[in-house]
Amino acid sequence: MAVGAETPFPLLKLAGKALFLHLIVVKRYREQPTEPFFFQHLSDNFGQRGERIIHLWEDVWRLKKEVVQSRLRALAGQSQRIPARLTQVRRLDRPTTAAFLDHNHLQVVTLSKYKYGLFLPARYFRVLSDDYQKTVDSGATELLVAVATFSHPRTIPRNGKLSRSVELVRFANRLNCTVVGGLDKLLKAFIQEQHPGDIMTYADRDWSDGRSYEKLGFERVGTTAPQEFWLDAETLVRHYPHRLAEESEELIPVHNAGSLKFVLNLDYTD
Repeated sequence: MAVGAETPFPLLKLAGKALFLHLIVVKRYREQPTEPFFFQHLSDNFGQRGERIIHLWEDVWRLKKEVVQSRLRALAGQSQRIPARLTQVRRLDRPTTAAFLDHNHLQVVTLSKYKYGLFLPARYFRVLSDDYQKTVDSGATELLVAVATFSHPRTIPRNGKLSRSVELVRFANRLNCTVVGGLDKLLKAFIQEQHPGDIMTYADRDWSDGRSYEKLGFERVGTTAPQEFWLDAETLVRHYPHRLAEESEELIPVHNAGSLKFVLNLDYTD
C-alpha cells in the first residue's frame, strides 16, 4: 500500500490534539504485511503536517500495558506532575536501575556504565494526589521517580575534533507520573560529575518525534533505518534476527519506524 493512502490499521486522535495513535494488530499485520519503511514514511508524512503519530503494536500493548497506559496519560496531560526542584539526584546500583527500568520503560533493560536517579523525599509527598499516594509503600522515606542511564565514554571525531562522547541509553519516569524538568536535572548532574564532550541519544520514532530533546539543547543529526525484529505470533516476544537459533512458522518479520539521532555538544574536551 502506498504511503499517503488510507493506512491498513486504525488511527485514533488523542485528546483532540494533533496526535494520533496507530494501532497494529499482529494477526491483521500477518495477513497484510507492509514494506520495511512503511511506518517511518508514515511518521514523516504526519510530521510534515505538524502532526505526530504513535505506532502502538499489539505485542507492546499486551506485554507492557501499564507502561503504555502511563505514557498515553502523560501525553494527554493526566499524569501526576512532580517538580524536579523537589527531588534529589543520586547514583544508582545495577539492581535498582534494572528493576526500575523493567517496570517503567517500554524497551528491554540494557547494560550501562553510569546510572542516575531522582528521589522525592517523604517531606514532599504532599505534592502527590491522594490517589497517587496510595501507590507509595507505607512508611517510605523517599520515592524513586525517574532514572537515566549512560554508556561508557568513547573518543570519536565530532565537528573536526575528538570528543569524549557518551550515549544517553535510557530515561524513564515512574509509572503515571511526570517529573517536570527531570531529564534536564539528571543530565546536568551527569555532566557536572563526568565531563563528557558530548551526549548522543536516539528517539524511538514509534513513540517520539524528538522535540523533548531539542528543548534541552540536543541537535538532530540523523535518522536511522527501520529496525527489523522477528515477532513470535504466539508469545508476542520480539527477537533480533542475528540472535535467532532457528526459523519458525510462528515468527513474522516486523519493522519499527526507525530512530532519530540527537547530539548535545558540550564545552568539555579531552
